[in-house]
Amino acid sequence: MSNTLAIGAVTATLRNLLDQAIAEEGGGMHATTLAPEKAQTFGQADGPGRINLFLYQTQMNAAWRNQDMPRQIKPNETGQPPLALDLYYLVTAYERDDGDASVIAHRLLGRAMRMLHDHPLLGADEIRTALTDNDLADQIERVRITPQPMSVEEFSKLWTTFQVGYRISAAYQVSVVLIDSTRASRTPLPVLTRGADDTGVKAQADLTPPFPTLTAVAPDAQPPGSETSAVLGNDLLLTGHHLDGASLSVQVSHPHLLNSIPLPAPSRASTAAITVNLPNQPVNFPAGIYTITISVIRPTETLKRTTNALPFAIAPEITGPVNAARNGNEITVTLSCSPQVLADQRVALLLGGDEVPAQPHPAKTGSLTFVVLDDPPGKFAAGEYFVRLRVDGVDSLLIDRSVQPPKFKSSQKVSVP
Repeated sequence: MSNTLAIGAVTATLRNLLDQAIAEEGGGMHATTLAPEKAQTFGQADGPGRINLFLYQTQMNAAWRNQDMPRQIKPNETGQPPLALDLYYLVTAYERDDGDASVIAHRLLGRAMRMLHDHPLLGADEIRTALTDNDLADQIERVRITPQPMSVEEFSKLWTTFQVGYRISAAYQVSVVLIDSTRASRTPLPVLTRGADDTGVKAQADLTPPFPTLTAVAPDAQPPGSETSAVLGNDLLLTGHHLDGASLSVQVSHPHLLNSIPLPAPSRASTAAITVNLPNQPVNFPAGIYTITISVIRPTETLKRTTNALPFAIAPEITGPVNAARNGNEITVTLSCSPQVLADQRVALLLGGDEVPAQPHPAKTGSLTFVVLDDPPGKFAAGEYFVRLRVDGVDSLLIDRSVQPPKFKSSQKVSVP
């Protein structure tokens, strides 16, 4: 591969080739690498014409973009693909006096295009002498010059971008330039044995992965599935496979907590199901969405494995009565909840069909205030309304599903005066 001088090395090599091509014209004419708006300006030391080589575009080379370098990366090693570039050049002929009867610009363009036609590959020695300290000549892939067909419309758009008058030109693609990545490759040590006593890969007759895996987590309620969210003090039922073993532990994580929280030892554990209790610790377990994992050392193994993480919800609970006071068209609702809500948690009260945000609570608190607008007047007439407390998208449990048919819990009501 090559260093960051590779692009400049290509440009310098092409300029030298073009200089050789137009040297037969004599008269001090030479090749330049100026921007189009500068190339059309001639100085006293310039000859009657020039060939200008302008790099107008660079693109990623799709074939090399994710390709490791041959002979540099061995099996089981992870290399860093090079920065592979295709360069697009515009070769333009200029003459000092437009309309010259000797058609200098056309003669120069013909010589330049013949040189590039006869020289489709850049030679290693040509590249080395073109620019000091470049190592493009040492890259594994040769640098090729290919004419780039462009329609009159494409040329017109290109020259419009330059914001200068159009000049007769020829476009070329130069590919590929491989610039070495500075990121280190990963070269792990060779594998000496595969499995205990070099027994090789273990095979099994089904598609179930042989690793501890969780498939579901739900409150351990009766009847099963009757509760959608857990509450503190209740049990969780974790189901999966390959959950048996030694040093079994269960951890939960919350997005507002920095560290995971270990749960008590499971009260029941088997290879397919585990029952674990959610401690009734409102200070340590805020309401919201959690993820749960199990760590276990499987039989015949010494490595502790951790299952996938599954989400579950801990619902807030409204503790004590919900009070409401009316002042004009404002109804102030106060309540107590458990667990306490954190300062950065989103809290709302669902009253009837409205979601009412809680008043600001800059610190952890178990007492919340909500201001409900009776708008339009009479929307919240005097009477009883069912309420739900929503914390980070998790609602308090309003429905009692242990009876048939289900019914609303009478404790979660507020009397609006």
